[in-house]
Amino acid sequence: MKNSGKRSMVKPFFTKGGAKVPHRKNTAPMESVVMPAPKEVILPMQQHIGAPCKVCVNVGDEVFVGTKVGEVGGFVCAPVHSSVSGTVKKIIKVTLPAGNECDAVLIESDGKETLDPNIKPPTVETKEDFLTAVRESGLVGLGGAGFPAHVKLNVPKDKNIDTLIINCAECEPYITADYREVLENSWAILSGIYAVREILGIERAIIGIENNKPEAIKILSEIADNEKYDPEDLVTVVSLKSSYPQGAEKVLIKALTNREVPEGKLPSDVGCVVMNVASVAFLSDYLKTGIPLVKKRVTVDGSAVKNPQNVIVPLGTRISDLMEFCGGFREEPFKMLMGGPMMGIALVDDSLPVLKQNNAILAFGRKEAKLAEETACIRCGRCVSACPMNLMPTKICDAVKKGDAEEMEKFHIMNCMECGCCAFSCPAKRHIVQTIKVGKAQLRAELQKKKEGNK
Repeated sequence: MKNSGKRSMVKPFFTKGGAKVPHRKNTAPMESVVMPAPKEVILPMQQHIGAPCKVCVNVGDEVFVGTKVGEVGGFVCAPVHSSVSGTVKKIIKVTLPAGNECDAVLIESDGKETLDPNIKPPTVETKEDFLTAVRESGLVGLGGAGFPAHVKLNVPKDKNIDTLIINCAECEPYITADYREVLENSWAILSGIYAVREILGIERAIIGIENNKPEAIKILSEIADNEKYDPEDLVTVVSLKSSYPQGAEKVLIKALTNREVPEGKLPSDVGCVVMNVASVAFLSDYLKTGIPLVKKRVTVDGSAVKNPQNVIVPLGTRISDLMEFCGGFREEPFKMLMGGPMMGIALVDDSLPVLKQNNAILAFGRKEAKLAEETACIRCGRCVSACPMNLMPTKICDAVKKGDAEEMEKFHIMNCMECGCCAFSCPAKRHIVQTIKVGKAQLRAELQKKKEGNK
């Protein structure tokens, strides 16, 4: 008999704002394709939020798939492993899409993809063993944030975590990597959820999926509702309304638990841990095999791409090599993005490598990518209605243009998650989210100046 009293819910809670973006999930019905090892990979030491790794190999060293090439340089950090077997050719500097420069290891592949002979499944008997294993796996948030997983799962003792939330919303247009993860790796997803929940002592787990993915909902529900694996019914699949940004952490928590994360606080402050669906699937496989994070499922799509598809690609593969694997371009790309069209980062160079947190590489022709001209704000308030964080984008933009740090703080600029709903909803095509990003940088600089002045 299932314990229905512990069932979390069957319907999501109301969330404010958002935008009805076109989904364009062109690659959803296509089975993922495995890309062979390229001739070279470039492995930056900064593939996560936090401190960069320290290169721990030398030029000329022989490495294998899974050999550690970057050692952690601080607590908020995740090691980097080779995705190919071959020889360390160079230690170079690379400029990442966000503009920061870091060291990188360039490895020449031997084409054999030989697994490191020292790899073995980790021994996990305690919570501490588990957190150590997660750190050594190199796992970061695979949904795009890139936050080291062992830090997220190492919840302070004063936080009472009762809910593990699995993010399977995938609300950005074009991206279908998580959807294919569910269809192709569903048992690993549920196995990873059960492992995290049991080891960390979390009472329940909720998987949130947008309702435009009925097949994914059906597959996960059939496993989660199996009394053999979950007799107390502590893992629940919840169908969410199809709306952007449904997969944003704070929005997802509100939709699934009706809890609101206060400004400046974390999900753990409201009793939640949020993980991407691909992250828990990877953990399940890692605990069984010991093979660290060396590959990633990436959606390759856009009007300029000849053969859009989901590709399981070795990390560090040049984007140009990935595009060549997908048949090249049907037209000269006017813009390329790392990530989705709402929150992705524009690329200036296709020689950059695929990173751990990448879930899509999109390439668009001029017609789709050209930005509309800004016109005067008509004070319609659509940006306010669309903001899922209850902010006033027009007021924030005015403060940014005046350089008024006090006003920026007054209107809670730092609580903006840069989802782009404001700009998408604006009939005047104002570059609202871009202005807010500039304002955030200005405010951080101002606060840092004040901090140094008070020393």
